[in-house]
Amino acid sequence: MKRFTISTELPASPQVVFDAWTDSDQHSAMTQSPATVSKEIAGIFTAYDGYINGINLELVPGERILQTWRTTQFDPDDPDSSVEITLDAVPNGTLLHLRHWNIPDDQADDYEKGWQDFYFTPMLEYFSNESER
Repeated sequence: MKRFTISTELPASPQVVFDAWTDSDQHSAMTQSPATVSKEIAGIFTAYDGYINGINLELVPGERILQTWRTTQFDPDDPDSSVEITLDAVPNGTLLHLRHWNIPDDQADDYEKGWQDFYFTPMLEYFSNESER
């Protein structure tokens, strides 16, 4: 099983980023894809029209999100992977650190690139344009 950590800076406060991650409408808007998410511990979430799913294990508003995580590419026998998002205030907004572990060996590189392409890039656009809404 593989693991990686990646980071990005977003022009929004940690609480705004947390709220967007845990609200279905905002999550869908920031990723530009259908999502159903939860603000509850043990709440189930799906993203990218069901391609991604998992369960919230820990939620600390404005600070930390810990979730189980898997995609439809996981073999049925694969255990869930885990994702931890931490949010740190910086002068221009939030430094988001994403740690992803327990990933099937043959999928880690794709998911690391996927987080960049399908989360960080659209999130930067979403939060950069937030003041225009």
